[in-house]
Amino acid sequence: MSAGGEVSQSAVANALRTASLADLVKELESRLGIQHEEPARVDERKKIVLVGPPGCGKGTQSPGLVKRYGVCHLATGDMLRAAVASGSDLGKQAKKVMEEGKLVSDEIVVGLIRDNINTEACKGGFVLDGFPRTVAQAEKLDVMLSEDPASTGINCVLSFEIPDDLLVRRITGRLFHPASGRSYHEEFNPPKTAMTDDETGEPLIRRSDDNESTLRKRLGTFHESTQGVLNFYASKHVLTRIDATMPIEKVSESVFAAVEKAGKVKGLAQEADSAASPPTAAAA
Repeated sequence: MSAGGEVSQSAVANALRTASLADLVKELESRLGIQHEEPARVDERKKIVLVGPPGCGKGTQSPGLVKRYGVCHLATGDMLRAAVASGSDLGKQAKKVMEEGKLVSDEIVVGLIRDNINTEACKGGFVLDGFPRTVAQAEKLDVMLSEDPASTGINCVLSFEIPDDLLVRRITGRLFHPASGRSYHEEFNPPKTAMTDDETGEPLIRRSDDNESTLRKRLGTFHESTQGVLNFYASKHVLTRIDATMPIEKVSESVFAAVEKAGKVKGLAQEADSAASPPTAAAA
């Protein structure tokens, strides 16, 4: 055998000694023409929608979700105000519509959501509060989210369930400190001194629309518009109903359990999809 052949055999032997098992398997599969599909990029973000009438407590639960899962909280009113203040194109459109006394279109709101979920603050996901309120809005939201091929769409919808009569008691007793935003309740969380902020001693106020007549009209409108939304998400198996009459701590436990369950269900579905896609041999 030639000296060149001896050198070649030595190099091969050395390569076999140093190669990892994974490298050897990869080389063998290459020679046999076995190809593996690249795994699809998985969107692991939490995409949560909170549904519930005014006073149901969903706003109380939002900070806990933000802290626990590293998501951002997106409320339509806050987004609109921020967009108008920023002077962005969408903000200018929204400002013009509002100045004309009209309702901001679904397209503008969905556009604001798109802009926000692509920011660093929302890289872990988002909690949507106050949107969607109609089936049409839910469908437009789905279309927007599907622009990302890896997106699984909304993966957890929490409906805060509470009797209207209890809501009336909750809301008509609300008190606020305008300067700080601190809130109290005459029955459930009273200030130390009636109608007085605990920290500053300044007077508390009631919102002008926190009266029973106005509230029952708002509740009627809410139920009419959102039942379709709940049915829409129930059909996608992402809806969990939360008993919002429980103490705050118990409601939080139910909320976190629902979000965790949604993540596990999604993970099992992804494993099933992966198992259903075995490697295939390339055509000769």
